[in-house]
Amino acid sequence: MEHSEATVIDLSDVHDFEFGKASNAYLMSIVAFMVGLPLPIINLAATGIIFLESRKSTFFVRWHSTQALLSQLLTVLLNSGSFYWTFAIIFGNIPLTDAYIAYLIVVILFNLWEWISTLLAASALRKGKHYELYFFGAITHLIIKK
Repeated sequence: MEHSEATVIDLSDVHDFEFGKASNAYLMSIVAFMVGLPLPIINLAATGIIFLESRKSTFFVRWHSTQALLSQLLTVLLNSGSFYWTFAIIFGNIPLTDAYIAYLIVVILFNLWEWISTLLAASALRKGKHYELYFFGAITHLIIKK
């Protein structure tokens, strides 16, 4: 998502290699997803490693690493909730409810949105464009300052 003038990051100071490094923050979660599909914490760990490596990098790379980490944090929390709720239904004495089905649908839709947004962000950055995710871009602006 490209934002209004108030929240746009100045790309005139961004070097070409920074777009690649920022893109890697998103691509790492995609690769980790393919490797660790049943364990969503692997995605968070992979994105966390990129985040830690970029702490002393440029503002642009730190910004995108933080945005990728924030989106992975929420994804892991939602996925963990559905994972434990599903196991409680299968192996416990908790009944299958409409609330569970609704939660599962929300989690699936959020994961789909996050997957597509991550691909769009990585692709935009490879093309030299800044990309902000809905919700997470605004939070990242509050956290990361020049």
